Amino acid sequence: MIVTLVIKRDGSEVAFDLQKIIDAICAAMEATEKKVDMAIAKQVAVQVTNDISTADKVDIEHIQDLVQHHLMNSPRQDVAEAYIGYREIRTLKRRERSDLDKKVQGLLDQTNEEVLKENSNKDGATIPTQRDLLAGITAKDFAQTYMMPKRVVEAHNRGSIHFHDQDYSPYFPIYNCMLIDLKEMLENGFKLGNAQIETPKSITTATAITAQIIAQVASHIYGGNTINEIDIILAPYVAQSFRKHFKTGLEWLYPELEESIANEDINYENEALRLTYPKAFDYAVKLTEKETFDAFQSLEYEINTLVSANGQTPFSTFGFGRGLSWSERQIQIAILKNRIRGLGKDGKTPVFPKLIFAMEEGVNLRPEDPNYDIKKLALKCSTLRMYPDIISVPKVKEITGSFKFPMGCRSFLGVYEENGVELHDGRFNMGVVTANLPRLAIQAQGSETKFYELLDEVLDISYEALMFRIERLKGVKAKVAPILYMEGAAGSRLHPEDTIDHLLENGRASISLGYIGIHETIRALYGKAIFEDETLREKGLNIVKYLSQKTEQWKKETGYGFSLYSTPAESLCYRFCDLDEKEYGEIEDVTSKGYYTNSFHLDVNQKATPFEKIEFEKQYPVYANGGFITYCEFDSLVKNPEALEAVWDYAYERVPYFGTNTPTDKCLECGFEGEFEATNQGFKCPNCNNSNPKTSSVIRRCCGYLSEPSQRPFNAGKQKEVLSRVKHM
Repeated sequence: MIVTLVIKRDGSEVAFDLQKIIDAICAAMEATEKKVDMAIAKQVAVQVTNDISTADKVDIEHIQDLVQHHLMNSPRQDVAEAYIGYREIRTLKRRERSDLDKKVQGLLDQTNEEVLKENSNKDGATIPTQRDLLAGITAKDFAQTYMMPKRVVEAHNRGSIHFHDQDYSPYFPIYNCMLIDLKEMLENGFKLGNAQIETPKSITTATAITAQIIAQVASHIYGGNTINEIDIILAPYVAQSFRKHFKTGLEWLYPELEESIANEDINYENEALRLTYPKAFDYAVKLTEKETFDAFQSLEYEINTLVSANGQTPFSTFGFGRGLSWSERQIQIAILKNRIRGLGKDGKTPVFPKLIFAMEEGVNLRPEDPNYDIKKLALKCSTLRMYPDIISVPKVKEITGSFKFPMGCRSFLGVYEENGVELHDGRFNMGVVTANLPRLAIQAQGSETKFYELLDEVLDISYEALMFRIERLKGVKAKVAPILYMEGAAGSRLHPEDTIDHLLENGRASISLGYIGIHETIRALYGKAIFEDETLREKGLNIVKYLSQKTEQWKKETGYGFSLYSTPAESLCYRFCDLDEKEYGEIEDVTSKGYYTNSFHLDVNQKATPFEKIEFEKQYPVYANGGFITYCEFDSLVKNPEALEAVWDYAYERVPYFGTNTPTDKCLECGFEGEFEATNQGFKCPNCNNSNPKTSSVIRRCCGYLSEPSQRPFNAGKQKEVLSRVKHM
């Protein structure tokens, strides 16, 4: 008898319908270059019907197997191949949809740690963040199913590459990180929401506007943002405040004065003014110093209380240290003193903004330099608050071609000129794709030749992925992000219907190939740790050189700003390792640790002095000049800032960008200050065992930024990495 019921994949039962078989075969025929042959479609459908005619019920998968079998034995084997492909795609989509459902449910019931702990600065328990995470889950699913190249998706999902930030890009045509052109926006005014903002007349107003710009920019990009040389950019508004206070002082202290003083003559450097009106001058100095301190206190509070459209505090960075004028110095001092003070009555260490202090001979490096006193203040700040990191002006120039601070935490721009003038502010990074080097080393099974063959295959896919990122931004109109493209943040004042294509070209924007796990790669490929053997050190460096050559080749071929980027691995250090451990098993010192090492760094459990670590890592930024940082772990240096200065000075001569990790944890129950004990479950006070996030503050470096894992726990892999960290003594 004819089958009456078909068992579907969800267990439900429906009546058998021969026409559905015919329709599926015709759909497969349409996918071939030959015409649809209805006679063969009907013939196969009848054959399948006869095969199952004696069954009361039949599974849908069995029916499809029979269709496939009869097509292979028909004159249209090409249709059989198309039908197999069609069937695989449908299966993949069903599986992805099932995964999507699980991720959404895991977000709702707060059990999906992969989603909730992907970013340690996102609080997955709050509604704004959950809304962003939900949007990200669906955007990623849509992008993988309908937008991204198939082999890029497959390579990402199996763990050969990582297409970063799929919760935002490519679904939305937005980019990664940037240097905000704050100077142009403040000098020429801009529109924000319904308000037309004019040039500020004081440092208080300037910092308030800066906070709003940062919030708006952070809502239109998915990476970090940097104010490049904030001390120099905002110094004119300190000078404006000085003029205002001096005029007030004149009015009250010298009421008999009839003549007015021109604005341009009212400045701190005017010695005649100081001698003629000493009381008004001192009054202006004291009030301006206080206003500057208060303005930057407000700016720090605003940044740490802002929530961008993606449900997190803006990933902001302030670069400063080169300004020599009184106004520029006041900003540097205000930034550092506010950070030393901390947030709130308990003086907690702020996570944002990241602070980077520029060191330069003749400016602040040595005791005879005019800003050496500010360097000493920066050292004190770093021992107490971990920031600032330092940047070596000559080394950054040497390695990247010009001086500028990094975009966000570690992404650096190359040289770019417009009309013969170097341009930094307003430029951005279009995104990152990272290669899983340890996986290739595992697959190569000790063969260096095989490793490079596999690497070429992955690089070919990475190139396709990066070009897809670029293509996704091409043709985008300025009106999609007015703050960036119409109001000056990206260094342009375009009309709403203008495209942003010229902002992507000729190296103005960067596009980055990332890599992870040089330590594990060498261990898997050669069986020994890279730190143990000078030959293996060279092998590791050669891999990065090879990657650098590829990006230079792509840059020449396309005209786009390809660069090599030392990927900061937060969730990725765990994701890659977890996937590889499941596929290849536990491999000692590779997959056994539960994490892969950040880019070119020494493994966190490798014992070394700070000087040895710096010497080991100093060669890599030369080739990975699209993004880099070196850091060392220390015990508390509060009582020994001289030791930190010795390390800073050593790093200054050798690496372009350096950070120190020192204990800054605080227990609000017993008053302990120092370093909390890391456990698999989190962190606890070594004095009273307090692990309550409401009464403790734990700060750790996560990639390039700081995080507060006592409030937002790390993922399992990052926590294992933290547990493995040793001090560099």
